[in-house]
Amino acid sequence: MASLFPRKRIGQHFLTDVAIAERIVQTSGVAPGDCVVEIGPGLGALTRPLLAHAGRVLAIELDERLPEHLMRVTAGLGELQVERGDALQADYRELAARLGGPLQIVANLPYYLSSQLLLHFLAQGDAIARMTLMFQAEVAQRIAARPGTKAYGTLSVLCGVWLESEILFTVPPTAFHPPPKVMSAVIRLTRRAEPLTPVEDPALFSRVVHAAFGQRRKVLSNALKVLDPAPVAWLQRAGIDPERRGETLSIVEFAGLARTLHQESTA
Repeated sequence: MASLFPRKRIGQHFLTDVAIAERIVQTSGVAPGDCVVEIGPGLGALTRPLLAHAGRVLAIELDERLPEHLMRVTAGLGELQVERGDALQADYRELAARLGGPLQIVANLPYYLSSQLLLHFLAQGDAIARMTLMFQAEVAQRIAARPGTKAYGTLSVLCGVWLESEILFTVPPTAFHPPPKVMSAVIRLTRRAEPLTPVEDPALFSRVVHAAFGQRRKVLSNALKVLDPAPVAWLQRAGIDPERRGETLSIVEFAGLARTLHQESTA
């Protein structure tokens, strides 16, 4: 244990609060038979209750020091498989096929990669049924934000199309070693049976959303010039005032804007 100090370069803040770990697992809803994947298990604070509730866990861990420790501290609790690797490069569709069903991901994500990981999870489609994830509280608020609020942005829109989100509870810095300098929050993200609104070209939709929020103070007629040098006509055909800003558009309006551009590009 003495050698298992957190590594700052890979953003390690080990969850150490047993009660918090149990609460995360209980609110995740994992049960026997679920295909549970844990990202960055660290010292195993979440892994142990996950095994107790689900019986089987596949953990993806980048730190070469930790698999042996994890197997030792979870001995007799269930079936644990630890795969060394980068969660940002993992193919979760392949994992779902291998494990026999859509995945339930439960994780205390490294904060410096949390948004990138979430977008990677989104790209896996229905291979992931539900995620219960720990983020910096500010990021969790952005994911769940509604139009017109300060927190509303790219993550709010891209997640909102395909996921239902619910912030479950906040977690203080004292629950970790070393304590981060920010509050954390646990959020549950459940895949919608159908997207909130039709999206014909997800990649184009993502580019439109990123462009709209790329410079938040700009009105759409200026912000969207990175996609179209003369976006006013395109905005008007989509029924959107070119003088609006991205944070005022609903997810349905973003989808309509991307749909209009898609139709014009394929006409």
